[in-house]
Amino acid sequence: MHRTDTRFARSGLLMLMTLSLLPMVAFDGRIASAADRPHIIFVMADDMGWGQTGYRNHPVLKTPNLDAMAANGLRFERFYAGGPVCSPTRASVMTGRSHERAGVLSHGYGLRLQEKTIAQALKGAGYVTGHFGKWHLNGHRGPGAPIFADDPRSPGNFGFDHWVSVSNFYDMNPLMSRAGKFEEFQGDSSEIAVAEAVKFLEQHRASGQPMFAVIWYGSPHSPFKSLDSDKLAFSQLNDASANHYGELVAMDRSLGTLRKSLREMGLADNTLLVFCSDNGGLPNITPDTVGGLRGNKGSVFEGGLRVPGIIEWPASIKPRVTNYPACVMDLFPTVADIVGLPDSVMIRPIDGLSLKPLLAKELDERRAPMGFRYQAKRALIDNRYKLLTNNLDGGKFELYDLSVDAKEEHELSAQQPEVVAKMKQQLLQWNTSMDASFAGKDYPEGKVTPADPEPINWYDAAPYEPLLNQWKQRWEFQGYLNRAGAPAKRANKSRRANQSFNSQQ
Repeated sequence: MHRTDTRFARSGLLMLMTLSLLPMVAFDGRIASAADRPHIIFVMADDMGWGQTGYRNHPVLKTPNLDAMAANGLRFERFYAGGPVCSPTRASVMTGRSHERAGVLSHGYGLRLQEKTIAQALKGAGYVTGHFGKWHLNGHRGPGAPIFADDPRSPGNFGFDHWVSVSNFYDMNPLMSRAGKFEEFQGDSSEIAVAEAVKFLEQHRASGQPMFAVIWYGSPHSPFKSLDSDKLAFSQLNDASANHYGELVAMDRSLGTLRKSLREMGLADNTLLVFCSDNGGLPNITPDTVGGLRGNKGSVFEGGLRVPGIIEWPASIKPRVTNYPACVMDLFPTVADIVGLPDSVMIRPIDGLSLKPLLAKELDERRAPMGFRYQAKRALIDNRYKLLTNNLDGGKFELYDLSVDAKEEHELSAQQPEVVAKMKQQLLQWNTSMDASFAGKDYPEGKVTPADPEPINWYDAAPYEPLLNQWKQRWEFQGYLNRAGAPAKRANKSRRANQSFNSQQ
């Protein structure tokens, strides 16, 4: 089945030219001693826009804990998701690669089993690893459901020793999976994810092992549902917006709980704590979610890609704000550089580069451009300039100078044809490299194996069929299961979908 443009590179010379554009990470071959290795925590919001922070003077939202983290760490003015929707960015965090290299074209696509993840790399280096919250890399769509222990694309099969996870977005009183055991929780989803992560840290801190925790919130993704007390400050807004911002209040509070817990456990100084969002903010929420940027989730304009980004590591980072352009693809290479992991822990080519030098001092320019690819849309950011098209096959290329025009209001292709020509060549070469990766050329087998499964709704997958009647009254599943049809109809659909899914394993 055709799933993306597949104009694969035929010329070895072209491939060498393409790969020369991509950043390489230098490692000294030495794995740092346990005393030198920081604890590492990645925290990511779900659909939080670039403008939705107190430190960016949002008109109604206060984020005191996020503001405190920003004031104590490295705050990025230009931090980018891996793609403009959720699963792609998660794949990029895990691999250091642009998501289509790993087969994750859009939301609900499964991460390829041939990929190498940061969790696997750190586990191999002696870290104990945990995932808490939204996963969305196992090929299932629909609201977040608990993940079966034998799911071939569970967090456990990608390097996590402990996981309390759901397949997708999750909200109030979620049903989650503790390594395959389903558990019902009470309360706000962000606070639940952090509470489980804190238990993980408490459990393992005495062992002397370094710890790696991933906390992926379900907020403020729809459906918007917050505690009444958290939306009191937004009574003047419509119901959806009030609940949306109420979810962010709880999320910020949970981040405060996490940072306080790190201090109380004596872990804060030597913990590398990263916060970001998985894509740009949502439309139809008031006030504006993207801080005046152009576009929203799903767009390759800044509003769809630029997200809040903060790295806090008190032992190694002096607080400051940087305009250096960085992205989630940089996280794996950065951690590998810090820990001293061998080059073999990542599949090549990667699209990120190590930010380790930036943690110590300001850098003038990024040494390699950042590419973004989603559906027919493409974008390339090379420090001050950004080239984009909303349709690679015949669409117009647009050029913007982000150093003076972050809102992308002044299109410059007519005034700067030489910049357009240079960046277009770079973008097309990178795109050809992406095609080769998507075809499986990066893997030792030279192909994708097993074949990529098509995304399916979890309630159409056979393993969940016995649970549908039990779950049909749950508020987060009700609407989906009712739309899916009567039980007999769902059962037939489930069998067909599962046969299709299994044929590609």
